[in-house]
Amino acid sequence: MTRVAATADAAGPAGTSARRLPERAVAPLRGLAGLAGLVAVIEVLPHTGLVSADYLPPASVTVRALWHLLAEQTFWTALGDTLTGWGLGLAISVVAGVAAGLAIGSVPALRAVTASTIEFLRPIPSVALIPVAVLLYGADLRSKLLLVVYAAFWQVIVQVLAGIQDVDPVADDTARSYQLGTWGRLRHVMWPTALPYVMTGVRLAATVALILAVTAELVIGAPGLGREIAVAQSSGAVPQVYALVLVTGLLGVAVNLVARAVERRALHWHQSVRTEAAG
Repeated sequence: MTRVAATADAAGPAGTSARRLPERAVAPLRGLAGLAGLVAVIEVLPHTGLVSADYLPPASVTVRALWHLLAEQTFWTALGDTLTGWGLGLAISVVAGVAAGLAIGSVPALRAVTASTIEFLRPIPSVALIPVAVLLYGADLRSKLLLVVYAAFWQVIVQVLAGIQDVDPVADDTARSYQLGTWGRLRHVMWPTALPYVMTGVRLAATVALILAVTAELVIGAPGLGREIAVAQSSGAVPQVYALVLVTGLLGVAVNLVARAVERRALHWHQSVRTEAAG
């Protein structure tokens, strides 16, 4: 009886893994099936007459336009300009947001003084600053950086402040009782607690930074994919417009995947990441 029970217990996890493995393998296939269905709809819809091909070209036409774009140096230059504005803006936002969040969050009086200012500035849409950016820098990289940094900065600092606020008071008091200074408490108590929040802020900021980079290019005319979309639209090159929009979408997916991979790597010790890996 004991041997049978032991055998059943040993087979339990294996059976569970056997049931989970097909589900893990099927999930990506479901996503690809949904994408294939969308492509099929876009391919067929213009041929039905419900939508004019002048406004929604078939998917095959968009793919051909994308193939031609990949052979042009102008496309790669625009892609590099977009990634440059996104990367620089994100880096500035993360450094400034983490530094400001740690400084403000670790000093209760400073947090109380700045709380109303942060809540006033944070909801202001970055696109509302487009006239200011144009007046200051024109259609320049600095205009793009102004919008990107302003939008992404708040994503980071709000998460850092939330992480500092989540620090266990008992742990903080224990650190004080062991005569740990401000730097010691920041390193050994506050930072480990705030890091998951920081990584969430970075992931959100990465997506927001890309959105604002393309928006700045599209509206202001700063060099990048957004400006190429505006040029293609004004010249009536509809397939090129959809091809460039497809590129920005794929770029957004890639940014999100990379941000999640970095988050998992940085938080490999955290319970949420271990639970996700085990599941």
